[in-house]
Amino acid sequence: MSTRTLISPAQLARPRGRTLYWVTFAAVVGIFTLVFLGPLYWLVSSGFKDAQEVIQTPPTLVPGSFEPDNYSRAWEVMDLASLLFNTLYYAFGALAFQLIFDVAAAYSLSKLRPVLGKAILGMMLATLMIPATVLVVPQYLTVLDVPVIERNLLNSPWAIWLPSVTNAFNIFLLKRFFDSIPKELLDAASMDGATPMRVLWSIVLPISRPILGVVSIFAVVGVWKDFLWPMLTLPDPTKQTLNVGIYSLSNGVPVNVLIAALTIASLPTLLIFLVFQRNIMSGLTAGGLKG
Repeated sequence: MSTRTLISPAQLARPRGRTLYWVTFAAVVGIFTLVFLGPLYWLVSSGFKDAQEVIQTPPTLVPGSFEPDNYSRAWEVMDLASLLFNTLYYAFGALAFQLIFDVAAAYSLSKLRPVLGKAILGMMLATLMIPATVLVVPQYLTVLDVPVIERNLLNSPWAIWLPSVTNAFNIFLLKRFFDSIPKELLDAASMDGATPMRVLWSIVLPISRPILGVVSIFAVVGVWKDFLWPMLTLPDPTKQTLNVGIYSLSNGVPVNVLIAALTIASLPTLLIFLVFQRNIMSGLTAGGLKG
């Protein structure tokens, strides 16, 4: 059975059709490469320019004045080391809480099947339709005066960790993966006397490493790239994240040094994607493969 495509093999066999195909393919790839990598190239190259060259019109494609010291100045002037430590602390704390609570929620919905489990999952997924900015005010009022315990969580890591604990998208990914685990495997463990917690720890979690890696990356990147929420809940300059700290310290800093700082702030997430891109794709597709 032959595979149907937009261009038939007969057309590709002709010199004109083959030439037209490769020209179109190269143009599309070139345009998309320019659209996605163009801003990134401008960000990195502008960090090597002097302040005058950065703002000149028209902009230069290749830096005429090469000043690599801009990056070391940005690291020292904007105290990026402490901001980086704060961001890592918040990101990995959020990761720990997400893995604990999201895995427990997904495992319960998938394997323990509680009463009204489908309705609960549906309501969770419905929250994905709500714009994040709509929730900023009620979340801020909650953090300002937490019900029951009546505590103000501003300038504390809990203000970052608690709102990120229940991530509906991550719960859905985990549940879909748990659904693909053969029921016979878990039943065999239960017949050997394993409790549901032991089954989760000894069987489900080792099998689920691909999707756990994806959820971990999403959790870290989600905290890393967030700007509005940390700016509202972490007004203390010594406790701010990387993005908020760069914004707060941008006054009076030369534009080329500021761009160098933004480049440094962008590098960790880019490196995470480049290193783990194959794991991300395999983890996202693993839950849909059975057999």
